[in-house]
Amino acid sequence: MADDLGPLVVARRTGSERFTDRTRDLGSDLLSFWRWSASDLVANTTRGVVAEYLVGTAIGCDITGVRDPWAAFDLCSPSGIRVEVKSAAYLQSWHQRRLSTVSFRTRRTRAWDPATNELAEDSKRQAHVYVFALLAREDKATLNPLDASQWQFYVLATSVLDNRTRSQHSITLPILRRLTHHVSHAELAGAVEDAGR
Repeated sequence: MADDLGPLVVARRTGSERFTDRTRDLGSDLLSFWRWSASDLVANTTRGVVAEYLVGTAIGCDITGVRDPWAAFDLCSPSGIRVEVKSAAYLQSWHQRRLSTVSFRTRRTRAWDPATNELAEDSKRQAHVYVFALLAREDKATLNPLDASQWQFYVLATSVLDNRTRSQHSITLPILRRLTHHVSHAELAGAVEDAGR
């Protein structure tokens, strides 16, 4: 049994790493796995990670490391603003009779500490700022989640969400549009800094 069962240190991979059975090469590499597992960029879970990446690149986060899916918040700006990214889309990968109704989850959480494997006592929103990323394209033939111009980014200070008298668990697009306007990828850094003051 290992002496140290602390958090695993995850190294950034290249994609060329091979799948093996001990010394026998299984004929595929990590890049093949990534292509198989993450090519559907519209799927809810993958789209959320794409949104985080787009926001991270916009606000100047160091994206040379490895994403931490268990962190209490998604991103931290160079100035120290903690950011939570929520994504939604009108279009889904599956057959649709109509465009999806857009809403975003905004629940309070108990932060998890990977060093101790314990949850915080109090439940709250862990970030200073929320970025609601809407993949706003309404035509499947031209949908491209890699094109930042197809996204709308709505930025809100967490205090605005905390002070709402209505639902504390989610927010709909019409309500969000009453509270703020969308910004482009190029405008995100400034909007996050303004909201985080």
